[in-house]
Amino acid sequence: MLKSFAPILFLFLLTISGTVVAEGRVPFPDIPKGKGDKCILDTAYMRSNHMEVILHHRDDTVHQGKRTKRFSLIGCISCHAVPGADKKPVTVKSPKHFCRSCHDYAAVKIDCFQCHTSVPPTEASLK
Repeated sequence: MLKSFAPILFLFLLTISGTVVAEGRVPFPDIPKGKGDKCILDTAYMRSNHMEVILHHRDDTVHQGKRTKRFSLIGCISCHAVPGADKKPVTVKSPKHFCRSCHDYAAVKIDCFQCHTSVPPTEASLK
């Protein structure tokens, strides 16, 4: 009985080992580079902790009335805007949008843009 089970076990282990090897070849998302020389904080820190930074700024703004440009969502969107075929910044509806490049990869829903704009302000909108 054990001898008849050995080929099945061998095929099973072979299949699993191929899956493990294939996992190492998962492509990373193509993250568009920002327009500035550097981010407001260390890039590695921002990749891991940007939501804490955004939420802290939101709490300071909403609950304490503090408005600063350094951590504003408009600043992030302006620096990280990705141009589309028409040279205008793409909206969050596009998979090319900066935020979506990682969030789609990680299967994380973005809810910021239910209230906020996903493109930089135009000169006309600032007047």
